Amino acid sequence: MPLAAPNFLVPFFTAPVALFGGGVSGEGARALLGALGADSVVYDAKGTKFTPAAAADHRLVVFSPGFAPEHPWLAAARAAGCECLPELDLAALVWRGRLVAVTGTNGKTTLTEFLAHALRQHGVLASATGNIGHPFSRLVAETAGRDPSRIAVCEVSSFQAESLRYFQAEATLWTNFAEDHLERHCTLEAYFAAKAALGRRSGRVFAGSSVRRYAEQTGAPHPGRFEWVETEGQPADPALAETVFADYPQRENYLLAAAWWREEGYPPAELRAAAASFLLGRHRLARVAVSRGVTYWNDSKATNFHAVEAALGRFDVPVRLIAGGKGKGGDLAAFVGRIAPRVRWAYLIGDTRHALARACVAAAVAHSVCGSLAEAVRAAAAAAGPGDQILLSPAFASFDQFRNYEDRGDQFEQLVREVLAPRPAALPPVVP
Repeated sequence: MPLAAPNFLVPFFTAPVALFGGGVSGEGARALLGALGADSVVYDAKGTKFTPAAAADHRLVVFSPGFAPEHPWLAAARAAGCECLPELDLAALVWRGRLVAVTGTNGKTTLTEFLAHALRQHGVLASATGNIGHPFSRLVAETAGRDPSRIAVCEVSSFQAESLRYFQAEATLWTNFAEDHLERHCTLEAYFAAKAALGRRSGRVFAGSSVRRYAEQTGAPHPGRFEWVETEGQPADPALAETVFADYPQRENYLLAAAWWREEGYPPAELRAAAASFLLGRHRLARVAVSRGVTYWNDSKATNFHAVEAALGRFDVPVRLIAGGKGKGGDLAAFVGRIAPRVRWAYLIGDTRHALARACVAAAVAHSVCGSLAEAVRAAAAAAGPGDQILLSPAFASFDQFRNYEDRGDQFEQLVREVLAPRPAALPPVVP
C-alpha cells in the first residue's frame, strides 16, 4: 500500500516528477515517489539532459544536492512554472517521525552514526540518514507511516542546507566550522550562511567552539536558538579513555552529543556506555598496517584542510603525508604553511599536485609530485624507516581519480598490502 502524499504535493503528481541527478539522492527520491504512487523521470548530466522544452512535461522537480540553486536546469524549470524541491524537502514533507539534524565542516558523519547508535542502545527506534549515503527520502520510503516515534538523525551538508524550505528539525548539532567547499559557495561568509540556514529550520542549535568563534569574529548572522557548547580544550574524561572519543577531534563529537542528550533528559551513563561500544566508520584515521617499524594510516575521508590538520595533531612526530585530489577552493598556501612543521615529506597526487608542490616550495616542505596514488604509496614505503608514519589524508575531494573517498581509501589499503607482501625468493640459476 503506497504512502499517503501530503495535500501540498498531490496536485503536482498529475504529471511525472522530474528528478535532477541519478546518484544516491536521486535514487532515494525515486524510491519515495514510487511509494507515494508518483511517476518520475530522471535527468542527469551523464544521461538524459533536461531542456526548457522538457520542462513543459513536469510540474514538480526534485533535485539532488549536486545542483546549486543557480543551476541552469533549475532556472529553466522555474521559468516554466515548476515547483523545485531539494531531496531533503521532499522527504521532510512526508516524514512523520522525529527529526534531528547534524551538520559541520568535519565530524558530522561520525556524530550522526554515534547519536543513532546511542539512541538505539537506549531503546529508541533511530536511523542514521541523509548525507551519510542513506538518503532521507529512502529512509522515509522504507519506514514512514509505520512508527512515528522513530528518530531520524539526518546529516545535512551545506549543499543540502542552502535550498531548504520545508525541512524542520527538532534540533541541529553543528560540530565545527572551517574553510571548505569554496568551489560552490565562493566565500566563507556564504558557506557559513548555508550552514546557518539550518538554524532557521530547527527548534534549537547546539554549536561547537569554532562555530561560535567565527560568528563572534565576523558578526555573521546565525538565526535560531543557539546553545554554544565548549568543544575545544576540554579536560580528558577518564570514562572515555578506552573509546574512540578519548582524544580530539572525536572528543568534539561526543561533547555535542552529550549536550543534546542532557537536553533530552537521557541518562549520561547510557551515552558513555554507547561510546564504549561505538566503532568509527572506515577511512577515518584508521591504522592499516605496521611493518618494520613503519605504520600506515588511512584517513581518506579527510577531504578538507581542517580534517587534515586535526589528523596531523594526533601524531607526535612529523609524518610522510600523501595528499592531493580535486580542488575545492581555499587558501592552499596558508594550509601548507600551517602543516609544514608536522610533515616530514609530502607525496602529492591528483589535480592539485602541482599547486601543492608550489606551496611546498614556498613553505620549505620536502615533497614529491606523484602521477598516481600507487606511485605515492611505493615512494613513501621505499623511503620510510622505523618510527615513520605514512598517512593518506588528502585534504581534497576524490573525484579526479576515484569514484569517492571510499574507493580512494580502499585502493590505498590494497596498495599497502601489495607493498608489504613478501616477494618470492629468486630461483637459483639453471645449470645446464
